[in-house]
Amino acid sequence: MVDDCFEKPDSTECVKFVNRIAEDNWLRYTADEIIPLKGHLLKYPVKVEADGRVRPLPNHECFPDVG
Repeated sequence: MVDDCFEKPDSTECVKFVNRIAEDNWLRYTADEIIPLKGHLLKYPVKVEADGRVRPLPNHECFPDVG
């Protein structure tokens, strides 16, 4: 079943919904135990600072599956 928020993909509600899915999958992907992902959407392991600088997420200086 597809969530109703996808009827308006430009809405804040939809953006937040998609971001929650990506965050949940990132936590599953980086967990110590193997946990199946809910799809293919992942948060990318970077943080963009207010001044535009791009940094790795804390505790993820390298992409987890390539080191």
